[in-house]
Amino acid sequence: ERIVLFGDYDVDGVTSLALLAEMLRAYRADPQLFLPLRMDEGYGLSRESVERCWSEHHPQLLVAVDCGTSSIAEIEELNRRGTDVIVLDHHEPKAALPDCIAVVNPKIVDDCVFRYLCSAGVVFKLCHALLKRRPVSGFDLKAQLDLVALGTVADIVPLERENRLLVHHGSRATTGASRPGVRKLMEVAGVRAPICAEDIGFRLGPRLNAAGRLASAEAALRLLLTRDEDEATELAALLDVQNRERQQVEKEIFAAADEEVGRGFDEQRDAAIVVGARGWHPGVLGIVASRLTRKYHRPTIVIGIDEEGSGKGSGRSIEGLSLVAALDRCGEWLEKFGGHEMAAGLTIREEKLAAFKDAFRRAAGEMLSPEALQARLHLDHELTFAELNHDLLRWHELLEPFGSGNLQPTFFAREVEPVATPQVVKDKHLVLRMRQRNYHARGIFFDGASSELPKPPWDVAFRIQSDEYEGEKRLQMHVQALRAAAPFE
Repeated sequence: ERIVLFGDYDVDGVTSLALLAEMLRAYRADPQLFLPLRMDEGYGLSRESVERCWSEHHPQLLVAVDCGTSSIAEIEELNRRGTDVIVLDHHEPKAALPDCIAVVNPKIVDDCVFRYLCSAGVVFKLCHALLKRRPVSGFDLKAQLDLVALGTVADIVPLERENRLLVHHGSRATTGASRPGVRKLMEVAGVRAPICAEDIGFRLGPRLNAAGRLASAEAALRLLLTRDEDEATELAALLDVQNRERQQVEKEIFAAADEEVGRGFDEQRDAAIVVGARGWHPGVLGIVASRLTRKYHRPTIVIGIDEEGSGKGSGRSIEGLSLVAALDRCGEWLEKFGGHEMAAGLTIREEKLAAFKDAFRRAAGEMLSPEALQARLHLDHELTFAELNHDLLRWHELLEPFGSGNLQPTFFAREVEPVATPQVVKDKHLVLRMRQRNYHARGIFFDGASSELPKPPWDVAFRIQSDEYEGEKRLQMHVQALRAAAPFE
């Protein structure tokens, strides 16, 4: 049959597509790979992307990867044209499921134990089942775990149960870097082995995402599939450039969105934030929403509106509010929406934006308790500088991988004194040299240059990480917050 694998343009979608393509090619199938265009077609199985896919490939079997659970009308149209459809997805279902050959999604059954899987994890499970049914000589599924680790961490699904195993072993596979594209991406991102989930989340993932955010995710997919060293070098360099372009676009839109929030946000009144404007690039709205969520500790929707008055939005949430459930309460104002508890996307007409803002803020106010709206820094344990040593670092590393569902521990130290003037790095970070009694430590305070440091001594909240300096491994503090020293309640 003519098989088309229809993916999504984020890291989870691209890695899932690459993994399934590798598996089917091992079975000597020749699937065509299709990715929607974010700017022109939007997320998943949209009417526009389905039409382009059909005109290019006329599939007899279409496998929707990381999308499709809510695409009832689009799959009905594919059925009408004689195309069989299988959905491999992990997004939240709505009231009804599409009529197709199969929907493989851990969230369509309430008691499924694999609800934490992203689509790369779902595809891995499918590949495992296929190999149990029909083994393929020479195909090592474990060698594909680098793809699963990239998708799992980048999609911010909970790192619990089997996800911890997938990321742990996948990170090892990534460290081995038998895939030329991953190896070259690590080089341009400045990532050295052994890698951790943080490297994936903040260095590799954003570069893979950059292609789909600003243009087509085709370059990211080709990077993961190529076996040619020269092509991998070229594609990794391209993704690095696109990531820098994405950062500049993001910076400009965040500044504009933050200014709009500042004009009308009332901390006592508003349980959520909705901002939107014409011309905001839809590819960076999720990142901007995430930054606003962290700054204001509110569920946030950021919407970019095109010349025809059609808006595409992306949202991020805080603990205690399911975005999909909140958006369901506002469905009358939306063209379409979908996603997870903590992240979601939507489309809306410009003339309905004001009504949606009121409805979403009202829904959030009803669903969130006053305690949930109070930003808190959760401290796990007190440490003295005397305890910051290699033994601590070794035990700490055994708790990895860290991420959603398995947060990195946050420690605190009391009455810390600076021993030198803070050093500003890259115009926004601070390097702090500190002392607690007779013990010294070095810490980096990311984005700390914009903060006014209190008068010492300080209470310091921090995380620890392994750092390498002149070939020697050392413990480094990542400062999360500091305050003037005071009694703890």
